[in-house]
Amino acid sequence: MGRTTALQAPPALPDLRIVPVADLLLHEQHDVQRIEPLTRRLQTDGVLKNPPIVAAINGDRRFVVLDGANRVTAFAQMNLPHIAVQVVDYDDADLVLGSWHHLVAGMGRSGFVDRLERLPGLIVKPTGLLHARAQLARREALAFIVYPGQDICTIRVDGSLHERAARLNDMVDVYRSEGRIFRVNTDHLDDLLPHYDDVTALVVFACHEPAEIVDLARIGARLPAGITRHVIPRRALRIDLPIALLGESKSLAEKNASLDDWMKHKVVRKQVRFYQESTFVFDD
Repeated sequence: MGRTTALQAPPALPDLRIVPVADLLLHEQHDVQRIEPLTRRLQTDGVLKNPPIVAAINGDRRFVVLDGANRVTAFAQMNLPHIAVQVVDYDDADLVLGSWHHLVAGMGRSGFVDRLERLPGLIVKPTGLLHARAQLARREALAFIVYPGQDICTIRVDGSLHERAARLNDMVDVYRSEGRIFRVNTDHLDDLLPHYDDVTALVVFACHEPAEIVDLARIGARLPAGITRHVIPRRALRIDLPIALLGESKSLAEKNASLDDWMKHKVVRKQVRFYQESTFVFDD
């Protein structure tokens, strides 16, 4: 008997739209050091390579930006009225909200500790790794810090979500200007030490919930840059959409019609590829 092969239908195309920049709400700070070079690159290349990822807010015409705060900020500073985005469903079971952690390097430990302990509203307590993880999982701690040698302390804060977000910004400001920050997704400092020089500390953050992200964005409160980590299914990359289209004086409806035609052209010419497998990319 011959073997039959089940054919799977290709996934639906990403929901790409052109929307007003003013309708996009950030939930995290943009990276000040990256805005100027990003703006220059956008102006030089003349294309938007990767659209920001946004989610609709129930009962609101606006969107919360899940990924792409720097691109949205650059478009605003370039005085462009519209930007192309990929709209995703925040309730999608395949969309994962996690957290990045900050590996801090190039800053003296004594200065780091002294500035941290002098911040108002923060309760810093030495502890062990398992207890720190448990407190973070229960959201009793805002973060915990691992130093080389495995000295560990928890950071606790009392107050509302918005007050906790403000204290997070204060904490990241301790090392944002003086140290170098690397985003990592593990709390095992010993695994990271062979790959980085002059490590000061590993700052491990708690995960937030989607409702908290929307709440922060609605009121204009923001988390520090590089903390939330959204894993987006069926993400659109390298669309290379001409920025000139976004800056034209046409109506939003006309621009979206042009975007639809552009996407149909890409599909017809077989220029859209979907990669289901996990991939390492070394040329980014």
